[in-house]
Amino acid sequence: MPTLTAITLYPIKSCAGLSLQEATLTEAGLMTQHIYDREWMVVDGEGRFMTQREHPRMALIVPRLKGETLELRAPGMLRLEIPLGLPHPEQAVARTVQVWDDSVLAYDCDELTAAWFSNAIGVPCRLVRFHADALRQVSEKWTQGVAATTLFSDGYPVLVAGAASLDDLNTRLTAAGRAAVPMNRFRPNLVIAGLEAFEEDYAAAYRLGEAELRPVKPCSRCPIPSVDQDTGQIGPDPVDLLQSYRAKPELDGAICFGMNAIVVAGAGQRIRLGQEVDVELAFL
Repeated sequence: MPTLTAITLYPIKSCAGLSLQEATLTEAGLMTQHIYDREWMVVDGEGRFMTQREHPRMALIVPRLKGETLELRAPGMLRLEIPLGLPHPEQAVARTVQVWDDSVLAYDCDELTAAWFSNAIGVPCRLVRFHADALRQVSEKWTQGVAATTLFSDGYPVLVAGAASLDDLNTRLTAAGRAAVPMNRFRPNLVIAGLEAFEEDYAAAYRLGEAELRPVKPCSRCPIPSVDQDTGQIGPDPVDLLQSYRAKPELDGAICFGMNAIVVAGAGQRIRLGQEVDVELAFL
């Protein structure tokens, strides 16, 4: 039986994740202790989102839950603590920010936080938080008309990957004389063991207890898998090898690894490591 072998929530888009034993599955993605996946985002002076694509040192910003705060660490920096509670309405500073083609209302974090992130990444930037009144709809082009929402993810609330798919890639990398890569290069929320390599591509549904995830779109890959998540350094890109066998015609030849999914049932359910996953295959 397929099982859930990793749960990772990324509080800040494109920074390091929180490896969890269990989490709550919501319509907008994973949540733990009232922190949602990609609830925060780093933006430039124009309010446009920043990622490891251009700023690989973002991988070195590591979050940790600490009481009522999110503690952040980065090399050579004093620790920063961000309150988990939403700002008081009278003190909140709202601004519109850009993530891909979407304009989204966000809370602007304070000047101290902006200075910390600017020093950690090496360029002027600010941290923003998804606004309580904001709503970001997922494109229904791939959901077949099913309404879904997300926060600051690239486009969908949950990214699922199969453990065997990484094993397959690493077998090919080592056969080519190259180093194997860890799963964190691909930054999935959920990893499922017990599937055949890339069998997740053909799933119609993943059921975890009363919760149901529907895979809707293969995850096309940018250069981020070339970033070593432990060092923030850019190295050989495994996507070049994936190009030989993972190009998806339905995405105009984009190189894909993992499946974007939406939550269609059981929002609010807890999921946990080791939990069995009932995988319904689309061609059955």
